[in-house]
Amino acid sequence: MRYEIPAPMLAKAVPAVPPAEKVPGGLLYEPKWDGFRGLIAWDGETVEIGSRGAKPLTRYFPELVEAIPELLPGPCLLDGEIVVATGPQGSQRLDWEALSQRIHPAASRVATLAASTPAMFIAFDLLAVGDDDLLAAPFESRRTRLEALLASVEHPLHITRTTRDHDAAVRWLAEFEGAGLDGVIAKPLTQPYAPGKRTLFKIKHARTADVVALGYRVHKSGSGVGSLLVGLYGADGVLRQVGGVAAWSDVRRQELVEELAPWVERDDSGEAVTAAGERSRFSGGKDVSFVRLRPERVLEVRYDQLEGARFRHTVQFERWRPDRDARSCTYEQLDSVAGYDLADVLR
Repeated sequence: MRYEIPAPMLAKAVPAVPPAEKVPGGLLYEPKWDGFRGLIAWDGETVEIGSRGAKPLTRYFPELVEAIPELLPGPCLLDGEIVVATGPQGSQRLDWEALSQRIHPAASRVATLAASTPAMFIAFDLLAVGDDDLLAAPFESRRTRLEALLASVEHPLHITRTTRDHDAAVRWLAEFEGAGLDGVIAKPLTQPYAPGKRTLFKIKHARTADVVALGYRVHKSGSGVGSLLVGLYGADGVLRQVGGVAAWSDVRRQELVEELAPWVERDDSGEAVTAAGERSRFSGGKDVSFVRLRPERVLEVRYDQLEGARFRHTVQFERWRPDRDARSCTYEQLDSVAGYDLADVLR
């Protein structure tokens, strides 16, 4: 048999842990792991690791490819998160930087990192087992079968913990951050698996978005990156500029020029291509031109709110996302703020 790896089921951001009684059929709460989303397909002969974007992750995690056939009792398709933990026993935490380093083009480097910073897979859903396709089954049923399948598996394969207790989930949101986790996920128990749909709920410690690096403006000093322009894809497939990232240190500005060099668009003579940037009433006579980048590099940013189709203020760089495909960076991921009457604020 050969499993077709679907697009993963996604979550929409909500401001607080929702009570289970607010959702028909109830909710199951899980920790939100801070790693790479991975869908592992083991067909009895080969292991494939799909990702949230278009980039396969199989070649980057040889230690998981080797361990999975030994640990799983039979062919299956798992949904979960690939994470790396570092630190001494008793005070380990998830290490995003160590995980992001695992995406490397050199096979020798991949092998070295697999030994020095080995990954774990945290399973939280079961999409198929043997010949049974479980996508249409309710999550409660899929979870029961996942627990039975992984009842006796060992490291580096784990099953995420869960609770039906709302108060416990609220505690997790605060407590698990100390271990590097990212928040809480709430999953409706009666839902089938919905590839690519945002039907789950995520509660994070900060409002973030994954955006595409479009270009950079040179710092006013004439050297280094002054600001990084970022964009999102609209429903029409058009990539639009939505804001910028600034506030780099002098050292970091110079480092970014080197880091971004492989993505700089160049003309036939090898010169960097520049473009005219957008002007606002605050621009005055400033030079708003920027060095264009191929729209391939993804970064996570923190933002406060969206105004129209753009971030209202300058956003803050959080981290690079080498696991994300640029085309997956759309407006759909952004929080939608519920309407509220100003009169009720003033009252």
